[in-house]
Amino acid sequence: MADSHLPIDPRELEQAFSLFNIASEQLAATYTGLQNQVASLTRELAIANGELNRQFLAKEALSQRLAALLAALPAGVVVVDESAHVIEANLAAQAMLGSGLTGLPWAVAQACSLRATGAPDEWETTDPVPRRLALSTSPLLGATGQILLFHDITQAYALQIELTRHQRLSAMGEVAARLAHQLRTPLATALLYASQLSRPQLAEAERVKFSDKVVARLKHLEHLIQDMLLFVRGEAVGRDPIAVADLFSDLQQVMEPQMLERGLLFSVEQGAATARVLASRDALTGALVNLLENAMQHCPPGARIKLSSAVEREQVWLRVADNGPGIEPAMLERLFEPFFTTRLDGTGLGLAIVRSVAQGHGGEVEVHSIPGQGSMFALRLPCDKLE
Repeated sequence: MADSHLPIDPRELEQAFSLFNIASEQLAATYTGLQNQVASLTRELAIANGELNRQFLAKEALSQRLAALLAALPAGVVVVDESAHVIEANLAAQAMLGSGLTGLPWAVAQACSLRATGAPDEWETTDPVPRRLALSTSPLLGATGQILLFHDITQAYALQIELTRHQRLSAMGEVAARLAHQLRTPLATALLYASQLSRPQLAEAERVKFSDKVVARLKHLEHLIQDMLLFVRGEAVGRDPIAVADLFSDLQQVMEPQMLERGLLFSVEQGAATARVLASRDALTGALVNLLENAMQHCPPGARIKLSSAVEREQVWLRVADNGPGIEPAMLERLFEPFFTTRLDGTGLGLAIVRSVAQGHGGEVEVHSIPGQGSMFALRLPCDKLE
C-alpha cells in the first residue's frame, strides 16, 4: 500500500514556528501590560480606599464633636421632620420640655409642655416653676423639616420686669413735685369752698352750690390718684382671653351716649371681631376709654370719631381716629409724658397710662396726626387666637 501522507516542507514548518513565536511574544506583552494595569489600578484603589477611610474617620470625628456640642449647648434644640414629628432633641430641650420627645408629633409635645405668653415667639413651660423660653425656627438644610431652637430667657425676662418697675419708680420720683402741685390746687379749692359752708348766714342755694363744687374738686382728686396708681402699676394683675367683639360692644354702650350728648358722630368698625387678646380687661378697657375721651374732649360738635380693629401679622390693632383739629408736630413728642396736658382740668396721665398698659401687655401705642385734619391713635397687642 502506498503512503498517503505528503512530505513536510521544512520551510513551512519553520514559518509556522516563527508565527507561533510572534503570537506568543504578543500574548506575553499583552499579559504583562494587563499585569501593569492591574497593579496600577490596585495602587489607585488603595489610595482611594485610604482617602475614603480618612474622610470617613474625619466625618465620624466631626459627628462626634457635633454630638458633644449639641449635648453641651445650653439652648434647647428640637429637630422635626417633614411630617412634623420630633426626630431629635438634645439634653437641654429634654430638660426644658420633658423627656420622651423623640417620635412624638410636635403639636402634641408643644401642647403638653408649653403655653402661650402673649408675646410673639415667647412661651412658658408648664413646670411647677415655669420658665420663659424664646423660640426661633429655621429650615433643615438638605432635607424637609425644621430646627426649633429654644433659649431660656427666664432671668432676662425677670430683669426686664424689674427694670421696667425701677423705671416707673424713677419716673415717679421725677414727677413727685409736679404731683404735689396737681394735688394742692384742687385740694386748696375744695378747702376754700368747704370753709364757706360753715357760714351761718349762707343761703341754701349758695350752700348747695358750694357743696357741689367741693364734691367736684374731691372727685377730681380721686380721679388724679386713681390715674396715678394705674400709671405706677402699669397694668392690672391677671390676664384673660378677651374677644375684641365683646370689648368693642361694651365700649360702644358706654361711650355712644356721651358722644351723642356732645354732638359727635361715633362709629365702630370691627375688622378683628373674631380675634382675641390675652390681657387685663379692666386695664385694656381703661386705656381705650382714655383714647376715646381724649378724642371726644378735643373734637368740636359735628366731628367724627371711629373705633376700629384689625389683625395684621398676628398683631391686633385697636384704633381710635377722629377728624378733629389734629396735633401740632412739636407736641407729638411730649404726648406720652406723665402730667403733660393742654387742658386746664386734665391730669396729664391718660396717654401715659395708655402706653404703660400697652407695654405691659407686650405691645405698643402709635400716634399719627395732621394739624387741621385729625388724629389716629393705634394700640398694638399680640393676637391670642382667631376664632
